[in-house]
Amino acid sequence: MTPDSAPAYGLWLLAAVNAAVFIIFALSFVKPKTPRDWRSFGAFSAFLVALFAEMYGFPLTIYLLSGWLQSAYPGIDWFSHNAGHLPEMLFGWRANPHFGPFHILSFLLIGGGFWLLSAAWPVLFAAQRAGRLATTGPYARIRHPQYAGFVLILTGFLVQWPTILTLAMYPVLIWMYLRLARTEEREARARFGAEYDAWAARVPAFLPWGSVAGGATS
Repeated sequence: MTPDSAPAYGLWLLAAVNAAVFIIFALSFVKPKTPRDWRSFGAFSAFLVALFAEMYGFPLTIYLLSGWLQSAYPGIDWFSHNAGHLPEMLFGWRANPHFGPFHILSFLLIGGGFWLLSAAWPVLFAAQRAGRLATTGPYARIRHPQYAGFVLILTGFLVQWPTILTLAMYPVLIWMYLRLARTEEREARARFGAEYDAWAARVPAFLPWGSVAGGATS
């Protein structure tokens, strides 16, 4: 079978393996403990399952947009795997999309997200065991490095392979992480009091260059 004749979709085993690899990899950094932790991680996992189901299983987004895509871009085989990289295709990138600007950007975002998760977890774990506030490592720059890491990963996958379902899920997940952060702010302030207020007064929530307001551990 030549590469051109190889099936682009219907590869459900490949979809399952990819989703499982990324979910397990993220799980190794996050270690959910509370029901709230598991809900947030479950939503993150659902995003990845939906993404890889379209990437390798059934291209629902391409199917729904196929009429417009074929009319607007008649020279592209929209049911090939490469065409699933919609940003490259829509902006005229005709070389291998895996080396396109959006794909490279997605790898930087995904890699940065996983790095942030891996750097934040040991600091948070050590602080929790000692019963103190996590204020070192990534927590010296932002108050929510784990949530920020998840958002970077989700954004990277969305840039690489946008679908209707993941585009709909993305703002819901962002809202969920913001809500979880506010809940943790209240709990952290109640537990650590003035120490927490002093830390929150100098450390932004999600962006190192962002404004300082509220406070939370995450």
